[in-house]
Amino acid sequence: MSEAETVDLAEADAPHLVTEIPGPRARAHIERDARVTSPSLPRAYPFVPRRGAGSVVEDVDGNRFLDLNAGIAVTSTGHAHPKVVEAIQRQAAELIHYSASDFYLPIYAEVCEALDRIAPMSGPVRSFLTNSGTEAVEAALKLARYHTGRQYAIAFYGAFHGRSYGAVTLGASKAKYRAGFGPMLPGVYHAFYGDFDHIERVLFTHLVSPREVAAIFVEPVLGEGGYVVPPEGWLRYLRELCDEHGILLVADEVQSGMGRTGKLWAIQHFGVEPDVLLSAKGIASGMPLGAMVAREELMTWEAGAHGSTYGGNPLACAAALATIELVEGGLAENAAQVGAVLLDGLRGIRERHPDLVADVRGLGLMIGVELPDHDAAAAVERAAFSRGLLVLGCGENAIRMSPPLVFREDQAKVALEVFEEAIAEVEAR
Repeated sequence: MSEAETVDLAEADAPHLVTEIPGPRARAHIERDARVTSPSLPRAYPFVPRRGAGSVVEDVDGNRFLDLNAGIAVTSTGHAHPKVVEAIQRQAAELIHYSASDFYLPIYAEVCEALDRIAPMSGPVRSFLTNSGTEAVEAALKLARYHTGRQYAIAFYGAFHGRSYGAVTLGASKAKYRAGFGPMLPGVYHAFYGDFDHIERVLFTHLVSPREVAAIFVEPVLGEGGYVVPPEGWLRYLRELCDEHGILLVADEVQSGMGRTGKLWAIQHFGVEPDVLLSAKGIASGMPLGAMVAREELMTWEAGAHGSTYGGNPLACAAALATIELVEGGLAENAAQVGAVLLDGLRGIRERHPDLVADVRGLGLMIGVELPDHDAAAAVERAAFSRGLLVLGCGENAIRMSPPLVFREDQAKVALEVFEEAIAEVEAR
């Protein structure tokens, strides 16, 4: 084992760059990748990770990066958290797979019990486990139509709900996600995120009767669409609208949930309870797991109406149980505390660079920094990467910061320094 591999990566200084970026091994891998992988994969920049711990990731050339995207908000407990690793290893030695759709898998029920306990609904819930957030969205759409007997759904411009047909139809963040795949799933309408008027004034007046709408799908904090926090009272307005017309309110917390905003669920910031909750990404610290959690009285579908071969796989479930314990045990609180440090620091950067930083917004460790346009955001993203800071664009012209929930205050201060250097570089061009 090399000296570099004996370093405690979670505690190591980062960024720490020893080659040009990308380095020679990274470039070689990128060339190899280009020969065999689908060209549809939307790589953000030439980063080739080899190992990670906590909020630090090392690439194949030995360069250490400070990770402020957590694999797109997935590695909630940090990279290779010892408790998560141990849970996966223990489970792998006992049972790697058995399908919970056809048999009774104990650890599947354990995860569902945990979700029942922590779900942001006051009554009992039931859960269906999936492999991804996209599959959780599809499950919710099917359940909403099945339970209500209604065929229509409403979602929002700027939203992202996944890549499968139902999910991509609900989403409306970028036209390129739909290009070449039409026609989309019928029966989906869109309104403006944060708008108090459009659904009733336009959709219910001219396009669809509220008595035929099965569900409204909403991200409590807009993710891919720009990390946008909705205006005060808007989610409460949607809840009241749904109650008035017998519509199900589906909270897509795939990106905003599992402690990321400083509470277990982002919707808890707004004093609203959904009928259906969707989770994935951070629920299992990087293992493939999603969940569709619904109020018990909505789970009226028959045996065989929906299923999944791998959904709720034992390894992913073991990781989820460890993740939930860690998030409840202090990581959600840490997200609130360190997120406040990041937000304050970024607002200071905005004051010093008003021509380039248009807005700073967020909750906990779900933070968006708005730039003047897409080119400026892309340039800042690349300038940060070249300095060893991993951030990621979102929306038309924003940078998202969604580090692991183990992110420390000292790391936040380093990240702010490096990010301001990236801002200054782009501003000087």
